[in-house]
Amino acid sequence: MIKRPDQAGIVPATPENIRLAAERLRAGELVIVPTETVYGVAVRPDDSNAMARIYAAKGREESKRLALFAPSIDSVRASGIQIPPAAERLANAFWPGPLTMVLQNAAGEWVGFRVPDHPVALAWLRELDFLPAVTSANRSGEPAALTAQAAWEVLSPHVALALDDGQSPQGIASTVVRVGAGNIEILRPGPISSEALVRVIDSSVWE
Repeated sequence: MIKRPDQAGIVPATPENIRLAAERLRAGELVIVPTETVYGVAVRPDDSNAMARIYAAKGREESKRLALFAPSIDSVRASGIQIPPAAERLANAFWPGPLTMVLQNAAGEWVGFRVPDHPVALAWLRELDFLPAVTSANRSGEPAALTAQAAWEVLSPHVALALDDGQSPQGIASTVVRVGAGNIEILRPGPISSEALVRVIDSSVWE
């Protein structure tokens, strides 16, 4: 039996509850999901009311864009993003994994993307027909949530459901890099070191 959020906000990450979390997200609710780095809170990016709630929940400046989660690099490509060779090479090396790549869309805007290396997150993403926006499930500037309980205690007034899959194994937010036509820039250090990034890229991949 599926427990509805009004009965229990934190639910085990069973296949039924993973589908419920996807259903709640599609309906414009915020949901908490586990990843291999830290717990995240997700929102439907084309729902302006839901987006306003996630910024309010986190106390985050609305000028700071949220990254999109995808189940694969093919899903990123299908969203209309042109993936430069350097990004393709980084994706082959580190996706799924704790790397967020900030890439340019057709309008020239910079958008972050990540393919998480977590079975629950990937199963949940495969239930969706869009790429959700996901950010760490904490108040901006506060420590990251490593459990569903910690995330729920901070964000529960704003969130419909939290999928619980135990403690996040890594406990460090993803490395964030901006990948342009001829350079990469580390925007946030994380589990993947600059040395590891450099080893993957050589001059032959730049265009």
